[in-house]
Amino acid sequence: MKGLVYEGPRQVAVKEVPDAKIERPTDVLVRVTSTNICGSDLHMYEGRTDLEAGRVLGHENLGQVAEVGSGVERIKVGDRVCLPFNIGCGFCRNCEDGLTAFCLTVHPDPNMAGAAFGFAGMGPFDGGQAEYLRVPFGDFNCLRLPEDAQEKEDDYVMVADIFPTGWHATRLAGLRPGESCVVYGAGPVGLMAAYSAMIQGAKKVMIVDRHPDRLRLAEQVGVIPVDDSKGDPVQQILDQTNGKGADRGCECVGYQAHDPQGIEHSNMTMNNLVGSVRFTGGIGVVGIFLPADAGSQDELQRNGQIAFDMGNFWFKGQKVGTGQANVKHYNRYLRDLIHEGRAKPSWIVSHDLPLQRAEEAYDQFDKREDGWTKVVLKPAMA
Repeated sequence: MKGLVYEGPRQVAVKEVPDAKIERPTDVLVRVTSTNICGSDLHMYEGRTDLEAGRVLGHENLGQVAEVGSGVERIKVGDRVCLPFNIGCGFCRNCEDGLTAFCLTVHPDPNMAGAAFGFAGMGPFDGGQAEYLRVPFGDFNCLRLPEDAQEKEDDYVMVADIFPTGWHATRLAGLRPGESCVVYGAGPVGLMAAYSAMIQGAKKVMIVDRHPDRLRLAEQVGVIPVDDSKGDPVQQILDQTNGKGADRGCECVGYQAHDPQGIEHSNMTMNNLVGSVRFTGGIGVVGIFLPADAGSQDELQRNGQIAFDMGNFWFKGQKVGTGQANVKHYNRYLRDLIHEGRAKPSWIVSHDLPLQRAEEAYDQFDKREDGWTKVVLKPAMA
């Protein structure tokens, strides 16, 4: 089969790879029809992780079931399904508690919690930027889609990761209806966090970025754009909130945060959030921070640390929640919002492209070229 293979920093290629196949009785084999490029993929693409060459990328996947293992009972051949980016067993302590991003069973390293498709450090599983994908524990991990699955495919594929991850950011922050929320980062996840806050009844949602195309997208759903290249973003948020700060804040950038001049400051968005959120407010962090980052110029960040504004954070009595989204905790409900027409996350999609154009798409998305906001790859598209 064809798959997109990571070959080294900023080097990916679509080539023939070993066929995905049923390996255990509980596996499901899915013919991939949509698979997104995620901002998290760029960390690997840029060589800022320990991902080994030869891995197939892609953790935002949707498709049609082609084959099921002998131990699969619920999922049937022909079902259209969306796959959570994190792989859970369904029966360990964390999965039973709904913490499927921290499954204790699937990752082969007993000292590691959590596994994912095509992701550095998250197990040996190939991703779905390919024609087929093997899904472990298929009965648990496959989310069946309703009869409008093909019609709304670009909406439903967002349920694999960025829609629930954006939603998770607001839940980690403790957002309640009628509160204000600031989101740092208007990439796909940040846009979904802002969109989720709007759906949940936030009275005012602000998003901080500097890319005009992303800020324009945010405006389309009633979010207030804040351009940090035109002034201190903390002061701009204080001006928007009568000097008090937002009730809740979401970090959707991660360890490669950089200023408008392109200089990396891994602590920048975290400290800006402390300044932007009110006394006793909440902060949700879904941007990736790694235990080690050999590619950083900052000594602290090379060891997975940041110079955090702990004094102001403590003094303001704020709370912070962190970690990958437990997609299965949210995906059934977000699917149903799409099905009933209450949510349409595909408004951020800029490109539907065949898998063969993945190399070009990665290059353009990585460069943050104007208009490249979210790419959906279609392995079956000519």
